[in-house]
Amino acid sequence: MPALKIGFAGVGFMGQLAHLKNYIALPDCEVAAIAEPRPRLRQRVAARYEIPQAFENHLEMLEHCPLDGIVASQPYTRHSILIPDILARKIPVFTEKPVALSVESGERLARLSEENQTLHMVGYHKRSDPAMEYAREVIRDWKASGDYGAMRLVRATMPPGDWVAGGSQGHIDTGEAPPAGENEAPPAGMDQDTFEEYNSFVNYYIHQVNALRFLLDEPYDVTHATRSGALLVGESSSGVTATLEMAPFNTRQGWFETFLVGFEHGSIFIELPAPLALHQPGKVTLLRDSGKMPCPQFESPVLPPRHAMLNQAMNFLAAIRGEKPAPCSAMEAVEDLRVARDYIRLKRG
Repeated sequence: MPALKIGFAGVGFMGQLAHLKNYIALPDCEVAAIAEPRPRLRQRVAARYEIPQAFENHLEMLEHCPLDGIVASQPYTRHSILIPDILARKIPVFTEKPVALSVESGERLARLSEENQTLHMVGYHKRSDPAMEYAREVIRDWKASGDYGAMRLVRATMPPGDWVAGGSQGHIDTGEAPPAGENEAPPAGMDQDTFEEYNSFVNYYIHQVNALRFLLDEPYDVTHATRSGALLVGESSSGVTATLEMAPFNTRQGWFETFLVGFEHGSIFIELPAPLALHQPGKVTLLRDSGKMPCPQFESPVLPPRHAMLNQAMNFLAAIRGEKPAPCSAMEAVEDLRVARDYIRLKRG
């Protein structure tokens, strides 16, 4: 099977550490080109990773380099400006979370993806963590069998901590300031204070908003928001409660992001590593108490030592080839912005 030719639109901090080094490591992938407006950074990254072509911007790369896919590691406030150029050329594209800044812009990008019949995968890397993938299959099995009763709760707990966990070493930093490019305007109808609160929530917690739906395996609506900003409560389309606990505490060291999936006669507990931690999958602990065994049983599977960012790169390549669906499409990712918007509206009364 020939290697897929992948281009990168942006090779800054996250572009290098979360994405480029992972694609470089995959034998079925060739990083054929990068587009980076900072000249010294562009030259040094291309030289280190022996990337044959380097361009000032994504339009030059699109014009001169045939590609099977593009990783556009850009701020989400730029997605609605840059991504249409890629989708118009029917090149599969990966972007970081969320799909855009506003619901309306996200909907436009999702429509463009569908109209051009071109993949737009949104990088919710937690869906690619081996622990989350394993847990979701267990959830589906338990729902199908009915052995553990009804699903009752999905809870996410997200205290801010050391999200880098040593994974920031080795990236190239030339000290050049990023160019002042065009950004998406704030959502219509939001005053400045509301927008700042909305944008902060999206930046910090949209991963968990998305992960709740991944584990529920169905949409949910926000039903309650505490004024303190500590708790979001939702209810899924089948009536399962979803909660997001935000910053119950802070820590300068360590990462303590967890998810609890509760059934009537069993539970699934997931602990995720820091986003940039290398070679570390999450951990899963199952509690089975269906009444068909002498006593409750705990189970902790041994998962492959593959971190979520690397697995995410593998999932994007597989989606380009049509081997399996992308973990999160642009159309589904719009739901995260709706949840964020509704949460802020409820919180502010």
